[in-house]
Amino acid sequence: MRVKICGVTRLEDAVLAADLGAWAVGMVFAPQSRRRASITEAEAIGAALRRRVEIAGVFVNEPLERVTELAERIGLTLVQLHGEEGPAFCAEVARRTGARVIKAVSVEGAFTIRDLARFHTDFHLLDGHLAGERGGTGTPFDWSLVRTRRSSVPLIVAGGLDAENVAGAIEALSPYAVDVASGVELAPGIKDPDRLRAFLDAAHGVAV
Repeated sequence: MRVKICGVTRLEDAVLAADLGAWAVGMVFAPQSRRRASITEAEAIGAALRRRVEIAGVFVNEPLERVTELAERIGLTLVQLHGEEGPAFCAEVARRTGARVIKAVSVEGAFTIRDLARFHTDFHLLDGHLAGERGGTGTPFDWSLVRTRRSSVPLIVAGGLDAENVAGAIEALSPYAVDVASGVELAPGIKDPDRLRAFLDAAHGVAV
């Protein structure tokens, strides 16, 4: 099972995630996020882990020029759009950056999943919903709603995952990948080595 470790703000955490077998390391660039990564640290992570893991950048309603600039500076291979960006914006991000695009939504109900079908991006990501927050909330969503999904776009599952429940999520939903931020932290943006190891062991231990 592929694992994306998100909300990374330190090079040492990113390197450990890669050493433990993470598929992707994600850095958040939304100004309001408690896990916002500095550009300097993000550049160091991109340089150190290029060709080892996917390098993801998370954006919330950022201008196209800003997304394009940071994708080039950091060497992003994945761009995650977690705001109100529309299908045309997602397509233009893919064209300008050459990165694969993840369209992320906070699941409020079946209507959220139905609406996501409009997006023909490389991946869809389903996250938990918490008013005023965009990802990293530690809040799960109702997994049964995934049954209403009618898209063939590969699915990434997030939202309240940790070492105790990730195997259940994989077995129930058969996603392309799982995504975790708060479930492996000591504090927002600071990863706990033991929790990282436990999460990756639990996810990789599921037969898929």
